[in-house]
Amino acid sequence: MKSFKHLVSSCLIVCLTASGFPLTAQASIVATDEIVAAGVSSANRTKVGAFLERDDVRQAMQAQGVSPLAASQRVEAMSDAEVAQLAGRIDQAPAGGEVVGVLFTVFIILLVTDIMGLTKVFPFTRSVR
Repeated sequence: MKSFKHLVSSCLIVCLTASGFPLTAQASIVATDEIVAAGVSSANRTKVGAFLERDDVRQAMQAQGVSPLAASQRVEAMSDAEVAQLAGRIDQAPAGGEVVGVLFTVFIILLVTDIMGLTKVFPFTRSVR
């Protein structure tokens, strides 16, 4: 019983001593354009994701040998600038007309990232790494 009280009192002494140490915090000013850029990036990712979920797009990707899951994973791995560029291409495409152009862009991006060794989607590419 005496050793238990000694253990509890030792733990309390350490805890109370540690609670007196100051905690560090970091605060900085967040610019408006940073907040807007985060919202735009999220909207672009949602737009590209919704485009890749369409049935006609999935069929066209499968016809070119790209699995829809691999394309979705690659979009998640893209930088904000790449997603913005792809979303811009989707906006410029006429309704149902330029699907092949957008798919070609996705295919080229996947091909380049395969060659760079960042992904492994296509079995016919060799990594530079």
